[in-house]
Amino acid sequence: MEEWAKTRDDLAAVALAGSWARGSARDDSDVDLVVLTETDGDEWVPELAPGAQLIRGGDWGAVTEHRLRLPSGLEVEVGIAAPSWAATDPVDAGTRRVVADGLRALHDPQRLLAELACASR
Repeated sequence: MEEWAKTRDDLAAVALAGSWARGSARDDSDVDLVVLTETDGDEWVPELAPGAQLIRGGDWGAVTEHRLRLPSGLEVEVGIAAPSWAATDPVDAGTRRVVADGLRALHDPQRLLAELACASR
């Protein structure tokens, strides 16, 4: 994931969220990703998870969801948001909940997620 993200100029940051970020994932846990970008992801979501099937999409205000099922059966929820999702002055209440629930930066060249983590403490 990290190496792939480095090849994409249109990605500002990528984070692992939820149980996998906390280190408490179970066998039936999905993988939650947060991707900060100005694009809608239609070009790179298939590249991110080759062979995955889109099983649900949704608009949650600041975040657009792409729920994928990999050929293995594992579900991956890709939440796509603008880099402003990580704004720290002030931190949005919903964003703060995501950070508190577990957020680990995988690709953060602009340090947006690092600054968000500090501001969310």
